[in-house]
Amino acid sequence: MLRCNDSPPGADGQAAIPSRWVARFAPLVPADRSVLDLACGSGRHSRLLLDLGLRVLAVDRDARPVRTSLGGRPGLVVLECDLESAPPFEAGGPLEGRQFGGIVVTNYLHRPLWQGLIAAVAPGGVLIYETFAAGNERFGRPSNPAFLLRPGELLEAVSGRLEVVAYENGIVDVPKPAAIQRICARRPVDAVPCRLP
Repeated sequence: MLRCNDSPPGADGQAAIPSRWVARFAPLVPADRSVLDLACGSGRHSRLLLDLGLRVLAVDRDARPVRTSLGGRPGLVVLECDLESAPPFEAGGPLEGRQFGGIVVTNYLHRPLWQGLIAAVAPGGVLIYETFAAGNERFGRPSNPAFLLRPGELLEAVSGRLEVVAYENGIVDVPKPAAIQRICARRPVDAVPCRLP
């Protein structure tokens, strides 16, 4: 595992600060497409994406926090949706058949959504995903393996479907130690690689 000095997702005191990983790769989202901020919480990444001039669909089981923090911002649509008991990408779900220029997921893991998430990445679009990984049980919560990514699991999830732009699996130290895994992956439009931020 790699050790780096980046903040883990959802770290204490980091609730309003966007992930450096998301901030680094958000400029790869095509400007003419909307972005899905899945399990958006209070909207720290929705705010970042809106500030970049992107249209954002912020989705969470409880939409009150994002409505409170970002209420009425132009370009923002908020959707309250239970992501686990009413799968949003399945037939009849609110995201069925939709595609996005970017999908951002941090500090959330529900593996049954992956197929729908990956299918929802539009040509030229990116998936930016960051959450806790195996080994985090040494540092505290989450510690249940159901909520921790196995080594290489994000790579396996996108293999053959999206092109990996960047991937990391390691320990972060600041502001507190945590094991994380993160990926930025793109659905190519053609054989031309994307320009890295």
